[in-house]
Amino acid sequence: MRRRVVLGTLACSALAPSLTACSPGVDEQEAARALRRPGSSNIADRGMRMRELVRYATLAPSSHNTQCWRFHLEERSITIAPDLSRRCPAVDPDDHHLYVSLGCATENLVQAALAHGLRADARVDPGGAGAIAVSLEPTHASASPLFHAIGERQCTRGDYDGKPLSPDELRLLEQAGTGPGVRVVLLTERAALEKVLEYVVAANTVQMNDPAFVAELKTWIRFGADEAVRAGDGLFAGASGHPPLPRWLGSRMMDLLFTPKSENNRYARQVRNSAGIAVFVSEASDRMHWVEAGRCYERFALQATALGIRNAFLNQPVEVGAIRPQFASALGLGGRRADLVVRFGRGPVMPLSMRRPVQDVLA
Repeated sequence: MRRRVVLGTLACSALAPSLTACSPGVDEQEAARALRRPGSSNIADRGMRMRELVRYATLAPSSHNTQCWRFHLEERSITIAPDLSRRCPAVDPDDHHLYVSLGCATENLVQAALAHGLRADARVDPGGAGAIAVSLEPTHASASPLFHAIGERQCTRGDYDGKPLSPDELRLLEQAGTGPGVRVVLLTERAALEKVLEYVVAANTVQMNDPAFVAELKTWIRFGADEAVRAGDGLFAGASGHPPLPRWLGSRMMDLLFTPKSENNRYARQVRNSAGIAVFVSEASDRMHWVEAGRCYERFALQATALGIRNAFLNQPVEVGAIRPQFASALGLGGRRADLVVRFGRGPVMPLSMRRPVQDVLA
């Protein structure tokens, strides 16, 4: 899962939940907020209700905001399949982040289904492409705080205030981030954060010196508003407070300013002003556990949002294959895989990212 944006802006791909495109000149942030506004939970038409569940699912995070999913609607189920055309082989060669992204979308769908009077049971197909079948059965509608947080959740890549969280808040985050075969380790001591920072800097330096990584990242950056409107996906610098630029200029500025030193300095500052770091750990390294790690992270992120707590990915130590086992060993994880690294704390709301319209992600 990606955590970085360089030089760009925010734009829109929808004016409201029911619309499928946006026109030039629309206020980007208003459009992004409209995309996330809650719809009615009393939708009688089955097809419209299923599409509404897909809309909530697409508000999940994904690697590079690739939105690497396809949804197939049936009478009583929704299948979430990977869209392999949106792979990121440089940063994610084994598709780990891709399946974590599918897990995030699955958790959003499960939360939204219950709010709409449907009990969702999600199962990963261990063979083939590893699609996730979500069966839906009628039940009493119940909208949880996690459901209400879906439209507000974001990866907040700015600075935090450095203040510690309460024990009750940490307990709620730990409960939300734990699932079958996956647990979350919450690090709040300064010495532990500094140890994680060492691995973030080491892995980030490797990535920044890898031309394939930088080239892949650049393809997913949307430097200007018009580009963002057309794509409806990718990484927007508005999430980090950077101004819009035409692609030719943004690309050139990225080449000049996107350096290991500048990025490492930024990560050092942001780790040190975080309340803590969450590391999601799987008992096994396979698609089923990767999907579950995504579901656990998404519950963690939704619970954090409900508490007014921000979070952002620091996944470099788990993305560089040579460093990942060293990082796991430093944390005392043994043979278990560290799936995700996430900093958290309180900070300002940042501009929202974009999503493609529902019809573009339906199989």
